[in-house]
Amino acid sequence: MFESVDDVVSRLSDQKYICNRQIATVVYLASQLRKPILVEGPAGVGKTELAKVVAGAMDCELLRLQCYEGLDEAKALYEWEYAKQLLYTQILKDKISEVLEGTTTLKEAVERIGKQDSVFFSERFILPRPLLQAISADHPLVLLIDEIDKSDSEFEAFLLEVLSDFQVSVPELGTIQAQHLPVVVLTSNNAREMSDALKRRCLHLFIDFPNQEQELEIVKLKVPGIATQLANQVVEVVQSIRKLDLKKVPSISETLDWAKALTLLNVHRLEESQVNETLNTILKYEGDVRKAEAELKEYISRQKAKVETQATSQEQDDKDLLH
Repeated sequence: MFESVDDVVSRLSDQKYICNRQIATVVYLASQLRKPILVEGPAGVGKTELAKVVAGAMDCELLRLQCYEGLDEAKALYEWEYAKQLLYTQILKDKISEVLEGTTTLKEAVERIGKQDSVFFSERFILPRPLLQAISADHPLVLLIDEIDKSDSEFEAFLLEVLSDFQVSVPELGTIQAQHLPVVVLTSNNAREMSDALKRRCLHLFIDFPNQEQELEIVKLKVPGIATQLANQVVEVVQSIRKLDLKKVPSISETLDWAKALTLLNVHRLEESQVNETLNTILKYEGDVRKAEAELKEYISRQKAKVETQATSQEQDDKDLLH
């Protein structure tokens, strides 16, 4: 459990996650109020990573439910292992014969077998999915419900019940109540609007692309071997590219991929040839590449002009010093 907002900032920093006071405040309140966090924002800004580092900071297990269209209650909650039940039936065939011994009618046989339901519909044959695992866990954990916006509205309605009471009913086993309320993080890329009912049950957090200063700090933290000049140039270029009308704006993870790729190529500052050769690291559509090339060419020209100006200025200073 987190003791304060400052404690959240410190412990997430230990997990190499740079967060601002707003993010830290929401995480702290969620842990104290026992309310889920609905994290929205563009893809690749660190929403999923937030759940992972919270689990790491709390030194507890992370359970992840990846949402997709068609996800239903059975896939998210539990399933019966019918193959295992059938195997046990075959193994216990002789025992079943003893149970049926003396029966003379089908009705009587069915009633005898029916009394054994608790054997074959028990926890031994149930296959828990992430939601049931989180509720039945005997220790605190973090439950990540990733990309909830990709699921259907029917599944979202089912999820409301689980998040309200943190209990589920299994007809054959009864109601299972959570022993430890999990820290729940839901992420959304805004593929569809979440219902008011879901938002009402959650603390809302919107994570946007970081500003230039914060993104530079992230690059230096995640790519420790990068040259200082290169780190500054990579972040400047990505920040300018995000202002273009692109089909897919480069995310923070793609900024890091580009920085790592350039570092592996032993690059210390951006040159036009290196940019053109590695541009597909941050841009995934050919149309976006074409739009960005003009911007990058202009950026490289500005950098060259800046270097030449500095060199001319230094040369003039040297002459003045000699005089």
